[in-house]
Amino acid sequence: MKLNITSKLLYGLACLLLATLSLTACQRGGSGDLTDIGMNLTVSPDPPAVGKATVILTLSDANGQPIAGAEVNLEANMSHAGMVPAFAQAAEAEPGRYEASLEFTMGGDWFILVKATLPDGQKMERQVDVPGVKTR
Repeated sequence: MKLNITSKLLYGLACLLLATLSLTACQRGGSGDLTDIGMNLTVSPDPPAVGKATVILTLSDANGQPIAGAEVNLEANMSHAGMVPAFAQAAEAEPGRYEASLEFTMGGDWFILVKATLPDGQKMERQVDVPGVKTR
């Protein structure tokens, strides 16, 4: 089948449109690891043990300034399948510093999935390993 010039032009425009849409979908504003955002997570007690734990998370921008006003959610999971995850929403204790209470239900290796929506709408997701939670 031969394509005339109009068909070739429309085909080329359609390909360009699809490529543009694909690139736009990969831009910031989606969910992922925003590398210019600093994050520090600590668990208390240290070393972590079975039972209630306090998670303290700090967020900072590329200049090291605290990021206030973020919505931060945590999900704690064991590194093996079959365990029920623990969820918590962190509250902002001071600008850029967020705290939440989680419960480690058994000893072993855990990880905490941090999901944050920043004030500008960008979404960040990072995983922090919490190895060797002790039994009491």
